[in-house]
Amino acid sequence: MSAPNYSTVNYDMFVLIGIPGLRELHMWISIPFCLMYLVAVAGNGILIYVVAVERSLHEPMYLFLSLLAFWDLILSTSTVPKALSIFWFDDVDISFGGCVTQLFFMHFAFVVESGILLAMAFDRYVAICYPLRYTTILSHGVIGKIGGAVVLRGFATVFPIVFLVKRLPFCRTNIIAHTFCEHMGLAKLACADITINIWYGISVPLLSVMLDMVTIVVSYGLILRAVFRLPSHDARMKALSTCGSHVCVILMFYLPGIFTVIAQRFGRKIPKHVHILLANLYVLVPPMMNPVIYGVKTKQIRERVALVFSSKDCTCCEISLFF
Repeated sequence: MSAPNYSTVNYDMFVLIGIPGLRELHMWISIPFCLMYLVAVAGNGILIYVVAVERSLHEPMYLFLSLLAFWDLILSTSTVPKALSIFWFDDVDISFGGCVTQLFFMHFAFVVESGILLAMAFDRYVAICYPLRYTTILSHGVIGKIGGAVVLRGFATVFPIVFLVKRLPFCRTNIIAHTFCEHMGLAKLACADITINIWYGISVPLLSVMLDMVTIVVSYGLILRAVFRLPSHDARMKALSTCGSHVCVILMFYLPGIFTVIAQRFGRKIPKHVHILLANLYVLVPPMMNPVIYGVKTKQIRERVALVFSSKDCTCCEISLFF
């Protein structure tokens, strides 16, 4: 039996089969996925709107939070709608260009969010360690530059992946055992040497996300040192409470990602469908929980959300009475 001639085929369409082994449960799995996505879209949309319209929330912490909410929407929207389309309509086909676009925005949003969390840690560091100079150090101009630098770094870090993937020939199979495209999952289907892709896929997390994590830990070490030097217990508790929401969001963002990476690298006995479910939850749970965490733990946001919607209700009542 002759070996297949791979050089005669180069796929430009791929098949996302969803969650292998759980195909018969796709419809049931889609229900919590859809609910979580709707909560993420509604929660982050409301958060962005409230911060935009309420001038009292035009402070560094809330501006960074609205930026995080925006990229949460990018992260979840780049993957979840296609997954739901697979679950509901068996829409498994995706073009090569669509696959590359999806993986670019997913990785781009991930790196940008990591940078935003680092910026938020810097915000808390300045607020606690240099409270009298807080508004001077973190002016709107500085916030804009930080936001621009974070987005530019994410783009510069992830954009080479597009070229690394596009140079590969795909001639063995066009079936992707996943609900969305990601860099190494697509590269492993290539019938060419992917050593560069592997090394780049390792170096990007190390030089961006891992470096962000280390810097955040150092920042909070300095914050804790400053907090425990405060003279009164009430002052210490108040300072720590201002960091509570951010710490929860950091843990929500990094811990599932670390667990997913460890499971992919070392959990060879873990079933494939478990890996894919974890990857989907990773792009769903943080975007869903971030606005909830900040809404519950931040009094100013709760009050402003209630104020905005109560004023809208009053306006609607007045209009209905008028007519």
